[in-house]
Amino acid sequence: MGLTRAGSWVLFLAVLVIVAAWPPAAGRSLAVKAVNLAVDPADSLPVLPPQLGFGLSDDVQAVEMRDEIVRRYDEMYALGGITRARMRLKVAQDPFNPVTERQLLLVFGVVVAFLTLRSGSQR
Repeated sequence: MGLTRAGSWVLFLAVLVIVAAWPPAAGRSLAVKAVNLAVDPADSLPVLPPQLGFGLSDDVQAVEMRDEIVRRYDEMYALGGITRARMRLKVAQDPFNPVTERQLLLVFGVVVAFLTLRSGSQR
């Protein structure tokens, strides 16, 4: 059961995909971080700020600062099209919880390895 040159490349690329998409214990995977950085490398797009904490809503200056950030965000978001997509991708998270994502990546790796080795042995 030999592995062809093309099969080696398929396995190599599958491993790269798995490593890039593997979610860490906390935070985002390498692939998601790369997408977040790629859509806004200059960090020029605004991010929607969190709601003010309990008691901070009485601080007029804090409310005005947050409202200004939200206004800027809404103006950029209203531009639509590519800008809106970039703003969504800038804060994108991994699509599944880490446990499910790891299981799916392992299934993907096993299937790719099985099919690659099987196709290599049929020649």
